Amino acid sequence: MKQEFCSFEHPIDDKWNTICNVTPMKHSAAKGCHMNGSNFHLNNADAVPARRQILISQMLQTQDFLTVEALASQFDVTTQTIRRDINALCEQGAARRRHGGIARIAVGGNVSFRDREVLNRSAKLMIAGEVARCIPNGASVALGIGTTPQLVAENLLGHSGLKIVTNNLPIALAAAQHTDFDVAIAGGTVRNSDLDIAGHAAEELFAAYRVDFAIFGVAGVDDDGSLLDFSRAEVRIRQAMLRHCRQSFLVLDSSKFGRPAHVRGGRLDEASVVFCEAGPPVVIAELLAGSDTRFVDCSAPLPADLKHD
Repeated sequence: MKQEFCSFEHPIDDKWNTICNVTPMKHSAAKGCHMNGSNFHLNNADAVPARRQILISQMLQTQDFLTVEALASQFDVTTQTIRRDINALCEQGAARRRHGGIARIAVGGNVSFRDREVLNRSAKLMIAGEVARCIPNGASVALGIGTTPQLVAENLLGHSGLKIVTNNLPIALAAAQHTDFDVAIAGGTVRNSDLDIAGHAAEELFAAYRVDFAIFGVAGVDDDGSLLDFSRAEVRIRQAMLRHCRQSFLVLDSSKFGRPAHVRGGRLDEASVVFCEAGPPVVIAELLAGSDTRFVDCSAPLPADLKHD
């Protein structure tokens, strides 16, 4: 088997050398890149998927995009093997699939809708499936912005007779293809990075209906139970949904607990039910213990009184 040199533009410490079976080497004329003045050799025979995926993740810290072909050559494996690695990394939310390869996910502040689609996707899918089981046929449902509400909407496509109210464009497009659904959508200017409509038009839309269920997400939850977002417009829309529904479902994966966002609006214990893929942090559990809000751990059996399937 030919030997390849794997490369990064940042240091790799002894811990990573141990995990990835990487041995620092002196400069060589063989294929490789500069790494703070030295190259390191990857033992390809030992590059099992987990190790290879760690290395790919590390490469994405300094490169925006990596092609399938370049990675296959780098690790001396087939393109099919690299595609399996890419699928695994995207499922973990560590990267975003792009045509011909894999791309780094932006960090800091809020991220684009396309990047959020792959973040914690398995957790969001678990949540979405359980929430959909709590919605009866014929219900009226308001769905807010974000990727978790979108996944809930996709899980609702097996229902019948739903009335959908939303400012989320992917949700509206998916629901409108269901001939048995009625869909109302906000007008106004589209936020390109979020694929939604915010502002006064969205607030007016939700205020015009009294729905059975409002389903919405949030950017973060502070330890005191405050709901956090990245804009006042997002907060006002969520509050409009809360005011004009019979039951409110807050859907969030566990990464949202303690996640910083600078605009505060509303509280966790204002929702009827909070759905998450795991149990709450201790401080949140204590806060909710004195409230009427139910917390549903979607990894456990769904409470019978919530099910409508």
